[in-house]
Amino acid sequence: MDERQATRIWIETLKLNHFRNYSSAKIEFDQRHIVLTGDNGAGKTNLLEAVSFLSPGRGLRRSSYDKVSQSLTSDDPQVGTWAVHVAMNGAEGPVEIGTGLQAGPNGVDSQRKVHINGATAKTADTLLEHARVLWLTPAMDGLFTGASGDRRRFLDRMVLAIDPGHGRRVADFEKAMRSRNKLLEDSSAQSAWLDGLEMQMAETAVAIAFARGELIALLRTIIAKSPSDPEAIFPNADITLEGLLEELMVTGAAADLEDNFRAHLARNRPRDRAAGRTLEGPHRSNLAVRHGPKNMDAALCSTGEQKALLTGLVLAHAQLVGTVSGMTPILLLDEIAAHLDRGRRAALFDLIDTIGCQAWMTGTDLNLFEALGERAQFFTVASGKVENAG
Repeated sequence: MDERQATRIWIETLKLNHFRNYSSAKIEFDQRHIVLTGDNGAGKTNLLEAVSFLSPGRGLRRSSYDKVSQSLTSDDPQVGTWAVHVAMNGAEGPVEIGTGLQAGPNGVDSQRKVHINGATAKTADTLLEHARVLWLTPAMDGLFTGASGDRRRFLDRMVLAIDPGHGRRVADFEKAMRSRNKLLEDSSAQSAWLDGLEMQMAETAVAIAFARGELIALLRTIIAKSPSDPEAIFPNADITLEGLLEELMVTGAAADLEDNFRAHLARNRPRDRAAGRTLEGPHRSNLAVRHGPKNMDAALCSTGEQKALLTGLVLAHAQLVGTVSGMTPILLLDEIAAHLDRGRRAALFDLIDTIGCQAWMTGTDLNLFEALGERAQFFTVASGKVENAG
């Protein structure tokens, strides 16, 4: 593992324009943790979502960009647009980052743009040079019992946080796969065209599989350093990968993996044609999670145990990101303390401190965060307004 002294990353100023229920807002922070309290629907999670857009992708809600904008009258020139701007201490020092949905030249074709110190970035991946943003939300509580696609997206976001090239590899594979699926529908398509696409798919698929495998190996190393105690607040998760490529990695020579997968795709053209899609590959892999101390499938654990497993996994990943990337992540924890007793909340806050990151936490009750004391800044959120509460 590439260990280095992690640079501490924190947000100093957050500005919003036409974002969710905020017509405009400007909030200033210091290096401490951020606690946002207020009633449900006040706009606490919206602030976390704004910060999540400091990473590539569609943020912690995975919303379409055009759904993020505050509702405006149709004759407003800014209808459908939104903007997030931060001043922060990034991996390369103080930096100003802006991102949002901007209307195109004709006022219709809106696109998300990223600006770094006023200059337009070529891609959103540039954000990873300055910060890594991780999150845990109530919507993720069903991760272990839900669709494998949700766990796969969770896995790929974890990989992206330590390997910025991973997103491009996944996108390239999916593009080639869509082209192959389309060609399979065409009975007149030449075999050579499929050969070329399957070669591209094999190359990117193997790169994806190795990147995921490396992430799992590194996480297992981090997790192994924690005591394996059934009564631990956040029990250790036993994590593995399941899928065709993962099986080939175990049973075959790594040097032959691309050839083996390419041959597999060629053999299965008739089956894939009948199904109307590619049935096996990295797009079908699964992240399998077990309760380590109990040796039990996470899906069979109680709701509370699943929440504890997931929280522990996210915290272990946050520690890994700081070690590998050389920058502490910004950690977004929505309603994190709601179902923990006083002692477990205090232990959680201490664990976050050991990571050395700036954590953003939300809750409806300020008393849930009393154990943080002077380690945090407290803000009250009400109807899209944010006030410093000390």
